Amino acid sequence: MVSKISNQADDGRHFQPYPSNGICGKLGDKWTAQVIWHLSLANGRTLRFSALQSEIEGITHRMLTLTLRNLERDGLVIRHYFPEVPPRVEYQLTDMGSELLQVLESVNSWIWKNLPRIEECRRVYDDDNQ
Repeated sequence: MVSKISNQADDGRHFQPYPSNGICGKLGDKWTAQVIWHLSLANGRTLRFSALQSEIEGITHRMLTLTLRNLERDGLVIRHYFPEVPPRVEYQLTDMGSELLQVLESVNSWIWKNLPRIEECRRVYDDDNQ
């Protein structure tokens, strides 16, 4: 447990609430959660790049490439390259990527639980600030 005042964990360690290492930004981008979600649906198997691209509506080839590279760099995704003609590339969540999925599911649950309240707050705010 973390004290809101001291940012100190129960074991005495100190840390910043949001590390400045870029991970929070990546997790909050438009595509990362969707890529992780779709890879999780493969249930431990691999998915081809083209399958991911066709399943994620609106993602470009370039954005999927960048997102997968970042996830691979952070250790959340494994890239399997097969030197065939034409070359085949498949992706799979690592154990750490699967752990992250559990966190994203919690956030998703929170969003669905609070979405009506959020929409009402937005409506009131927008009405008061026109």
